[in-house]
Amino acid sequence: MRNLTQVEATERARLLDVTGYDIKLDLSTAVQADGRTFRSVTEVRFRCAEPGASTFIETAAESVRSATLNGTPIDISGWSAEKGLTLTGLAAENVLVVDADFGYSNSGQGLHRTVDPVDGETYLYSQFETADAQRVFACFDQPDLKSVYTWHATVPEHWRVVSNMPVEREEPAGEALKTVHFAESARMSTYITALCAGPYHEVRDSHDSIDLGVYCRASMAQYLDADDLFLITKQGFDFFHEKFQVRYPLPKYDQLWVPDFNAGAMENFGCVTHAESHYIFRSQVTDFEYEQRANTILHELAHMWFGDLVTMRWWNDLWLNESFAEWASHWCNTHATRFSDAWTTFLSIRKNWGYRQDQLSSTHPVYCEMPDLEAVEVNFDGITYAKGASVLKQLVAYVGEEPFLAGLRAYFGKHAWGNATFDDLLSELETASGRELRKFAAQWLETAQVNTLRPEVVIGADGAYEQVLVRQEAPAGHPTLRTHRIGVGLYDLTDGRLVRRERVEVDVTGELTELSLLHGKPAADVLLLNDDDLTYTKLRLDERSMATVVQHIAGFDSSLARALCWTAAWDMTRDAELSARDYVALVLAGLPAETDINLVTATLRQATTTLTFYADPAWAPTGWADLARTARTALAAAEPGSGFQLAWARAYASAARSGEDLATLRGWLDGAEVPAGLTVDTELRWTVLQSLVANGAAGAADVEGELARDRTASGEREAAYAHALVPTAENKAAVWAQLTGPEALPNWRNRALLQGFTHPAQVEITAPYREKYFAAAAQVWAQRDSEPAQEFVQLAYPAYLVEEDTVAATDAWLAQEGHPAPLRRLVAEGRDGVARALKARARDARTA
Repeated sequence: MRNLTQVEATERARLLDVTGYDIKLDLSTAVQADGRTFRSVTEVRFRCAEPGASTFIETAAESVRSATLNGTPIDISGWSAEKGLTLTGLAAENVLVVDADFGYSNSGQGLHRTVDPVDGETYLYSQFETADAQRVFACFDQPDLKSVYTWHATVPEHWRVVSNMPVEREEPAGEALKTVHFAESARMSTYITALCAGPYHEVRDSHDSIDLGVYCRASMAQYLDADDLFLITKQGFDFFHEKFQVRYPLPKYDQLWVPDFNAGAMENFGCVTHAESHYIFRSQVTDFEYEQRANTILHELAHMWFGDLVTMRWWNDLWLNESFAEWASHWCNTHATRFSDAWTTFLSIRKNWGYRQDQLSSTHPVYCEMPDLEAVEVNFDGITYAKGASVLKQLVAYVGEEPFLAGLRAYFGKHAWGNATFDDLLSELETASGRELRKFAAQWLETAQVNTLRPEVVIGADGAYEQVLVRQEAPAGHPTLRTHRIGVGLYDLTDGRLVRRERVEVDVTGELTELSLLHGKPAADVLLLNDDDLTYTKLRLDERSMATVVQHIAGFDSSLARALCWTAAWDMTRDAELSARDYVALVLAGLPAETDINLVTATLRQATTTLTFYADPAWAPTGWADLARTARTALAAAEPGSGFQLAWARAYASAARSGEDLATLRGWLDGAEVPAGLTVDTELRWTVLQSLVANGAAGAADVEGELARDRTASGEREAAYAHALVPTAENKAAVWAQLTGPEALPNWRNRALLQGFTHPAQVEITAPYREKYFAAAAQVWAQRDSEPAQEFVQLAYPAYLVEEDTVAATDAWLAQEGHPAPLRRLVAEGRDGVARALKARARDARTA
């Protein structure tokens, strides 16, 4: 594929106006065992501002049969999938026809093809972001060359076909085939066009004159809880219609839950695709999973306005697309659905992702120039999504929600169906709010890394504050001190509860800010900076507050206040200010009383990460045993059948290391001594079995036995993961050979093998693969599509080998010439993790 540069895109946008695409696909080959390619005939109509000029069109095909420009054959001898087709001698009005054979994908990019192991049926769906539309039809594949599209697809007659617009008509197309013709689409960018085809199960509804559809594979139909999916969707439409005052512009809104999806979802205009593996629940889940699903549904719905109706001009503003949808989904979830504590989840899950990403060597400003598509591919990260959304949340607090919405409405009105930049949005927000925002934007969007706010408190003999200072810190390499609008909460301990006595809002600027309005007030048991989580910052507690929190973190009524304290403790552990064993002790003491399932889920994950990476290896077995014991006690005490019981059961399975605990887990699979109310259903069975395999208490035969009970796509994925966990040298070598071999694996299998190849309990057996990783990384990167290549580089990195030798091996590889910048970035991020873990382990060892 062509690595389009911003310079090329700018020039082509100046030259061309694309007035329409007509795309004919013959997908009848998808059901053939040897069906590798499909025929695609594209007619593109476009204007040229300079007749006689030349340009190019992306065509990432397997082969091109023919191409004509204005009726004249084009010399296709110079065509390649990497370069596309060169077009010379353009007229003022042009008609280009390209007849080509394109390849079905198994990487989740382009037109992805999956065969369901349950019934042998074939399913297709498209995924075109960042620039993979060119894998399905010839196109000018950049966001600011918007056009209209008319799709035609020939498919088996029992299939359904879904695209951005409704079906206009169907007609027979030979034996057991039909051709489905779609209405001409609204104007949109290539990357949000879509076509999905297969014997999908369909449920329809309508709301506010919008036709609604939800789809999944036929074998998953029994698990499709369409009522809940429609409920969240309708609540989102009502909320966004009221707040944006711009109606959703298409006649229908379809959502498909599809297999082997690389991301969580994709905002194709009126034809959203979601990851089936994330969001179709075959077994009991907790409200954490339901809230994550609701948030994703609302995130994609917000994109219909921000990203689809108004689209970024170039990928520099990718952050704005994703940050806006991220902010809007949590805002909507909080006000329009049952998930009213969604901002707590934002802090504990999403914002923590942003903080982690922002402290890597690859950190970058929220807004940054994207010179080409390769640079964009690795920027779908925690800065683009979570930090950007945090900045927007602060911007809303800074200008006020109503002025923010007024500016947003003006922006939609002015740029609907077109392309815009952040500067366009900022202009509308300045007009609506009357505030100058350029300095705010420069400070928050054009600088990198995260500040830390640390209270410095002096309490007099009378128990009142003599002085309260907020010290703002910045890392040496990124010394920006920002203006933070924060809440400061004073909490008093009363009968075991931490009651907020007072909250003030202040601006923190520069290195030291004195909170003079607290002078003389009785000292609180907890002084909480950034109360209500208005700004994006790492947080510290003063000694008195920390001592109270360690004993009484469950005493806060507000889940958001608890989340701020849990996050502060986690940051301190990652920064080697708090020892791993002290963090684990805090978790084990305070978390069993936690009543927010999202905080329980997030904090248990962090405890597991702490024991894996940040704990002194000499103490870690004690920590694992303590976590397993606490989890077993907590699940026994939890309400039978509740999400909390399930969350603690998962934690117990993850932490189990001893013979006794592993025997208990084995008993669960056999129905023995299962805690009352705990359903050991399909997904929990796999979780338990995988823990047994990883610890050498079950083997390949057990995996095959479980797969026989669950012969589904999900079962095959779980079995592949479990097989990769088998802790023998022979098995690891076989898995590695598949991961690095010449044949590209289906993306679900690639991911499952990568996830199972390494495990915290198997550090020694995979140690020899440190050297092999650095020998293979560049080759795999060059051979694979971008998504599986990135996954290999990130997941196969020897992260569990927390040793100076790993840092040295990484440095030696980074010193080599010729590695592509995105690959170097991901490898360097792996190094960052090991370097951080070494410091944390040293801190923990000093606590012994």
